[in-house]
Formats: sequence, C-alpha cells, structure tokens
Amino acid sequence: MAATPGTADRTTATGAGTAGTPGTAGKGTGTGTGRAAAVGQVAGRAVRRVFPGPWGAWALVREVVGLLVLSGLAALIVAVAHRGPLKLTLYVAAVALLFLMRRGLPVPVLLVTAAGAGAIDSFSPLLVCAAWSAGYRVTRALPTLGVMAASFTLMTATAVLHGDDVVPAEGVAGFALGGFLLFAALPALAGRYHAQRRALVVALQERNDQLERERVMIAHQARLRERHRIAQDMHDSLGHQLALISVHSGALEVDRSLTDPQRAAVGVLRQAAVAAMRELRVVVGVLHEESAPPGAGRAGGGSGGGLDGIERLAEGSRAAGAAVVLSRTGEGRPLTAATEHAAYRIVQEALTNAHKHAPGAPLSVALRYEPDALVVEVANGPAPEPPAAGQVVSGGQGLTGLRERARLVGGMVHAGPSAGGGWRLAAVLPYDHDGVAAPAEGAADTLPGALPAGAAPAVPARATGRGVGRAARLGRPGPRNPAVGCAAGAAAVVLAVVGLLVWGMLAFVQALDDATVSKKTYESIAVGSAEADVRARLPVGSRVLTQGYQGTGPTPPAGASCSWYISDEPGKDGFDDEYVARFCFKDGTLIDKQHYRAKV
Repeated sequence: MAATPGTADRTTATGAGTAGTPGTAGKGTGTGTGRAAAVGQVAGRAVRRVFPGPWGAWALVREVVGLLVLSGLAALIVAVAHRGPLKLTLYVAAVALLFLMRRGLPVPVLLVTAAGAGAIDSFSPLLVCAAWSAGYRVTRALPTLGVMAASFTLMTATAVLHGDDVVPAEGVAGFALGGFLLFAALPALAGRYHAQRRALVVALQERNDQLERERVMIAHQARLRERHRIAQDMHDSLGHQLALISVHSGALEVDRSLTDPQRAAVGVLRQAAVAAMRELRVVVGVLHEESAPPGAGRAGGGSGGGLDGIERLAEGSRAAGAAVVLSRTGEGRPLTAATEHAAYRIVQEALTNAHKHAPGAPLSVALRYEPDALVVEVANGPAPEPPAAGQVVSGGQGLTGLRERARLVGGMVHAGPSAGGGWRLAAVLPYDHDGVAAPAEGAADTLPGALPAGAAPAVPARATGRGVGRAARLGRPGPRNPAVGCAAGAAAVVLAVVGLLVWGMLAFVQALDDATVSKKTYESIAVGSAEADVRARLPVGSRVLTQGYQGTGPTPPAGASCSWYISDEPGKDGFDDEYVARFCFKDGTLIDKQHYRAKV
C-alpha cells in the first residue's frame, strides 16, 4: 500500500527531530558538566577540610617523618604480637590514615584512636599524636573536657570488652585510666599549652607593634605641639614688636624736625619692619600647616575650614575617584566657629578613614539641621576589594580626637558598622552650648587627637574599615598566661598517676593475699570434704597471679575442677621456685589436693 505523501513527510520530520535535537543534546551535556563541576567542588572542599593547609616544605617533612615513625611502630607492635600479615596491613593503613586526618578532624580522630587503643596495642603511639592535636586545635575548655571524657569512656569500654576473664573489669578500667592519663591527657595538655603560648606571643607581638607605632606618633605630635607653640610665640611677641617698630617709624617719617636723609633712613626702617612682618606671617603660616592635627588636609580640600569647606572635601574625594554624595536637609542655622570647624574636621577624618579602609566604596555625606543640633553623618558601603593585610596602618587616634573635638562643643560622636556591611560615623553638634568642661590641665597646647604630656597611650580604637588583628580573631579579649592552667592540669594528671600507682600497689598486695594459702590450712583440709566447706576456709583466689601454675604438677583427676593457690612455704631456690597448693573438686566434693614445688 502506497504511503500518503503528507504522512511520509511528517514521519520523516518527526524522526529527524527525535534523532538528535541540538538544543536537547546541549542541555543534557551542560547539565552533566555542571553536576560534575558541583561534585568536584564538594569533593575539593571535603579534601581541604580533612587535610587543611598550609603545606609548606617544613609541614610536608614533618608529616612524612611522623607518618613513617608511627607506621613503623605500629608494624613493629603487630609483628611482635604475631598478628599475621592481614592485620599488619590493616592496622598500619588505619594508623597512617588517622595520622594524616588528625589536623582537619582532631576530635573524630581522637575518639576513633582512643576506641582502637583500648583493644589494639598498635594504636597507642598514635593516641599521643591525636591527643596533642586535639588539645592544640580545640580551644575551649568545656569541649576539650567533653572530648577527653568521651575518649576515655570509649577506650575503657573497648578494653573491657576485648579483655579476657583473667583480669577483672576493675583492673582493666584502672589500667585504661593510667594509660589514658599518660598517653592522652598529658599530650593534650602539652598541645593546649603550645597553642596558648603561640597565641600569646602573637598578641604580644601585635601589641608591641601597636605601641611602637603609638610611640612614634606621640613623639611626632610632641614635635608638632612644640612647633605650634613656637609659631604662637612668634606671632604674639615678634609680631607685636614688629608692629610697634612699624608704627613708630611711620610717626618719625612725618616728623618735621628730621632732615631729608634722616627721613629717608626712617622710611627704609619702616619698609624693613613691614617686610619682616610679611615674612614672619609666612613662616608662622608654614609652622601652623606643619603642626596641623593628624586628620587635617588628608581627604582633599584645604587645611581647614567650616561648613563651606565640606564641599571642597567632597570635590577633592571625587577628584580622587571616589563616588561621594553630599546632601543638606533642614533649615540652615548660624553656627559658632568652633562648631563649624568641628563639623569640617569630622567629615575630613571620616573621608580619610573611608579612603584608607574601604577604597572604592560609595560614600555619602549628610548635613541635617535638626531643631536643636546639627547632625553630621558620613557612611560608606562595603569595599569592593578590602585592602591587603599590612597595608593599612592606623594609630587609633582619629576617633579619639574627633570625640574630644565634639565634646568641647557639647556634642558627641558615634561610629560603628552599618547593616549593609559598611561603616557609619555620625556626630551631633548642638547649636548653642555654654562651653563644656574645659580640657584637662596642660591640654591647652595639645593638638586634637594627641595625648596630654605624661599620659599613657590608650588602647587604639577601631576606625572605619574591617581590619582586625590575629589576636581579635581568637574570640577572647586576649590570651592569658598559658603556664598557669597547663601547669595545674599537669599537676592534676601527675597526682592521678601517683594515686593510680598507690592503688595498684594496694590492689597487688590484696590480690597476693587472696591467692595465698597457709601450709597449716592446707593440711587441715581433708579429701572428701564438701566443696562449700572447703571454699569457705580458702581465700577467694586470684587468677591473675596463679594462671601460670595451671598445667604444672601432677595430672588433675579427670572431670575435676581445680583451683591453684600460692603456698606460704618459701621455695628452696629463693625467687626461682615456690610451693603451690592445688584443690580439685568434683560433684561438690574435694577429691584431690596437692602440695608441690613449681618453677617460676
């Protein structure tokens, strides 16, 4: 039957479309590639989490040497115990893997190692490294105690479950406690001490660097204060004297009693006085500019000014490439010169800090005339690319100077992070103030932001930006002396070990007494006596001390259950032999007893 042309065309078109649509194939390929990339990223993050860096030359050498040493010790212990090649391979591989993972996963590695050390002797050397790593990396006290308690519990549980019935559970727990204190608690304390000491050294180094910067800055400010004082003295004293010379020479120049040569000489003197005053004005201006406050003239604009100078500051920042928006709201009010100057300096310091700590961030400057005060607000958004560590050096005096400047006009300054990840500095400057408390004595010649003479440098305040030191990232005010806590912990561990030794000696003496039967008691017990009566007269026994005598002496009766005891009769060869008493029971009756000499 012939096919309809239209049907054939439709079938062909459908088949072609199904065979391979470019869009569908591309989408499938893209989905597969994206999924593979996501899996690769997850795997990469997992590997970096388990094996964190940095991996320098010294770190690689240390890891390789530690891996070889621990693997060799584990192989030696397994070989001495004759565990077989399969267990040798498994144990050595487990030790190597756990050793490499201890930096990224210190807590899980310690728990697994402690659980393994309770049953596998080859895990004991690894327990030292795992405990040291956990103590070094787990910084908080309560989590550290919890991890150590869980590790001891796992170690004791596996030791009790793996042990035989020769040593009682109490003895196994005691041995596990002693081993845990020596192989886990002491290394963990050593690791914690090392970590705290390192953090303390870093904090002290940062503090020393900060104090050195403050010392240099304070010395520089002292020089600036002296220049400012010299400039003021020159202006007040020399300027006054030169002004008097100019006035008197001008009066003499019009005196009719002087001859023409004398009048010409007086004119030269007056011109010289005027020139000297002009030069003095230039020198005083230079000294004033050099002794300007730390925030002056840094963010653009002139070296001083009032509210009109804020526009120049914004223009200077825009010329430097920053996006600055200046806004004014409210009805303008007349301000005192001190208030206008304070507003100018606040905007100048805020712009300077924004350029320093958040380069390239958008900036906004707002002047709001409120009913009772002028509000000056400078805000910056998050920096597109924060400055590299070490590039921003701040003496921490800028905000201190601004707060003092605002305080002198009856206002206040607030600075802190904003919701969008940037920084905001706001000042409230009242229109009318009665002169807030004057600065401290001796502060008349102190520049804004400088410390009074003889004052100790304050701890630097954080300015605009996000730079923080390594000590601040530790999450605490500062590391304390690590030797105190670690010494107390080490002393507690030593006392615990001594207590365990004393307990072990007492337990051994008790076990020896429980395993010893006197010759008189042996002779008083007759064969054929009831087992209950014989057991009541005998000590409880100790399989730990008498298991070596099993299989010695005469052959026990068939089907009998025997108990061995150490006799109090001394051996003939001193410590090389001793007498043993054996009692064999069957069907609730003593059917045999033996007293014989056995080699130790």
